[in-house]
Amino acid sequence: MTPAELSRTVLRSVRGAVEEQELSVPVPARIVVRPAPRPGCGDYASNVALQLAKPAGRPAREVAEILRKRLAGSPGIARVEIAGPGFLNFTLGDEAQVALVREVLAQGSGYGDRSDRTNLGARSARTAEAGSADGSAAGASAREVVVAEALARIEVAAGAPARSCAPPVPHPPELVALLARLGSDEARWVLLRPAAHDPVRVPERPVQRESNPRFRVQYAHARARALLRNAGELGFSGEPGDVGLPVGEVASGVPEEAARRSGPGEGAGTQAAAAGRTLQGLLTLLATYPSVIEAAARLRAPDRVVRHLEATADAFFRWHDDFPPLPVGEQKPLAVHRARLALAEAAGTVLANGLRLLGISAPEYL
Repeated sequence: MTPAELSRTVLRSVRGAVEEQELSVPVPARIVVRPAPRPGCGDYASNVALQLAKPAGRPAREVAEILRKRLAGSPGIARVEIAGPGFLNFTLGDEAQVALVREVLAQGSGYGDRSDRTNLGARSARTAEAGSADGSAAGASAREVVVAEALARIEVAAGAPARSCAPPVPHPPELVALLARLGSDEARWVLLRPAAHDPVRVPERPVQRESNPRFRVQYAHARARALLRNAGELGFSGEPGDVGLPVGEVASGVPEEAARRSGPGEGAGTQAAAAGRTLQGLLTLLATYPSVIEAAARLRAPDRVVRHLEATADAFFRWHDDFPPLPVGEQKPLAVHRARLALAEAAGTVLANGLRLLGISAPEYL
């Protein structure tokens, strides 16, 4: 279940409460659902009850309780809790996590892309050319050109109509020199990474190590692809499912649910709780990728995509260490390995899609 799907589920509960006269409020156009602010608060949270309390003329926690009862037992939602003055905290069921991985894999390069995917090749060429033409107008800087090119692709992916085909305009000398010195990937990453109000810091040369965020993101994608190749050599493929316990906890006796969901003070070991948060962190980043693309288009801020890819790569490496997708030694491939491999492939898919929107390569080998 993605945040957008959860938002629609909550909206249906509000609409139902209004139709059955449990609440007397205007039905909002949309419900904002965000990742939980801290461990132990479920997977997602919403302040919808606080927003509806004043027009309803009732305490926010009372409104939250009405919605909680309606949402309890909804498909994909394992638990709904009320926190603080009336926040709703949602814990998703395992089937929602499996459905998310299955959705990413089914959509592939189209995950996070709301555009009309007919005639995709021609459309991509048009948007790239239009971005170049817009950004390369007289006096445009290298940064303005690269940002315009990325935004052309991001806006189309967010559902905006593709711009009409325009003859490409040559890049300014400043950008030509930067591309020659750093290479296309590094140059574009350096220009896109800072927020609009932050300065660009250009390195002397590209650094091919994990201290370089661009390299780290590309390496995470290459690692995900390598896992698929290695699994193929071992004779198995990915299948969305339960990823099991983190490494080191299988023999420790930590209950499965505690390892996956526990937060501070809930009785599970610290390592198991941290691994559960690592897993949920990666799933949340995959689920929120489409909304990040929409926000980047709306705010004209491609740096949001860059930061999301960096967070996804870092979460992938942390999860990979706790939930290795490949069997070790003489171990035979199990269902958990197939499930982990599917999740690794989903992470690689999101990284590849984001890199493509930025105009940066997603290497199979690195």
